[in-house]
Amino acid sequence: MSDETLEAALQAAERDAEAALRSLAAVTKEAKRVKAAAVHGNVRDLQQALDAAARLADQAGDAVRDLRDGWRFDAGGWFASGDYTKELLASAAETGVQAFESDQRILSYPVIVQISPADTSVLIDRKKERRVRPSVVVKQLAALQQRPPNFKPEAFIETLAAAYDLAVAAKGARRGAPVKLVDTYGVLTLLPGAAREYTKPEFARDLYLLDQSGIVQTKDGRRMSLPASALTRGSGVLTTVTRGGQTKVYAGIAFEEPPS
Repeated sequence: MSDETLEAALQAAERDAEAALRSLAAVTKEAKRVKAAAVHGNVRDLQQALDAAARLADQAGDAVRDLRDGWRFDAGGWFASGDYTKELLASAAETGVQAFESDQRILSYPVIVQISPADTSVLIDRKKERRVRPSVVVKQLAALQQRPPNFKPEAFIETLAAAYDLAVAAKGARRGAPVKLVDTYGVLTLLPGAAREYTKPEFARDLYLLDQSGIVQTKDGRRMSLPASALTRGSGVLTTVTRGGQTKVYAGIAFEEPPS
């Protein structure tokens, strides 16, 4: 790994910290000898321990200064330039963790990772994580991929159906007619700031999770379909990445009325 990566810089800082800890531990050991000699009145051992503690303290001071001066990595610039995103994706690929960049986010089924250059942190499904060492983040993503998604398809399809009804009414379309998913998303995010709280990539991810769940029927018996053939030729499609890394496109949605 290049010495210019965040992972390499942190590895170097870790090594320097281990050296400083060893030096400080040696000082502590001699200080304990001083204390023991003083407790028992062993003047000869006391002087030897004092001299050794002073010498080792100087060495420890040098090790701590090396530790401080050794960290020169521009983490803020690394994040802002997009290099952190590239490094994180490369680290994921090296360890066999599925992660793909899409719409300025990293999709790692079943979570979405957002890089925050402003405070050099990452958000994993909106949860801020300040432990940003690439190998640590990738390990966390690997663990999350082994767990079932924290997603309730039955509740989500009911929410979709309600938003679909409003989108149909707004367009004056007949019930059961397909509408664009971006219009349904617009209904879901009508309130000010709602689109920031629930982004299109998150909506597309949830559609994929619903699609994978096999749940297609609402409580009132309506059956959901996600038509795409005609609607994908227009604008406003939604894309996400599947668990295996393939691009998945969603365009329309319809809820057919149950047979009377």
